[in-house]
Amino acid sequence: MTTKSFHLGDILSVTTGILVSPDHMGGVYKILNFMTGENLFTHQLPRVCNEAKPILIKQHPWLAEVTGEGITGDNWKPWLDGLVAAHGEFLSVSPMNRDEHERIDPISELAEKIHPDNIITINT
Repeated sequence: MTTKSFHLGDILSVTTGILVSPDHMGGVYKILNFMTGENLFTHQLPRVCNEAKPILIKQHPWLAEVTGEGITGDNWKPWLDGLVAAHGEFLSVSPMNRDEHERIDPISELAEKIHPDNIITINT
């Protein structure tokens, strides 16, 4: 199975639900797109984070102890720097398998959230 290294902040953004990626949302998209093998849409991220969190914790069990409790816009960087010092800046991540991720057409999934009349698709 192919693995790829991701910044600890990307991983913790998924496992804690707190955006601490140095690449901001770009880091979240990168790790989740890799784990799913898809190019996810924004509305899919919460569901896929819920799928990916236990997989990341299974791959790196110590992540279960990191909740992000008390993290704010002022203290996230020193908090992340401390975890990087203790565990390394990058961790290897494996993609999810078929049993771990449900592939849903992004437009169909969006139609479950908002009325289809409010969806505009653009074919490029």
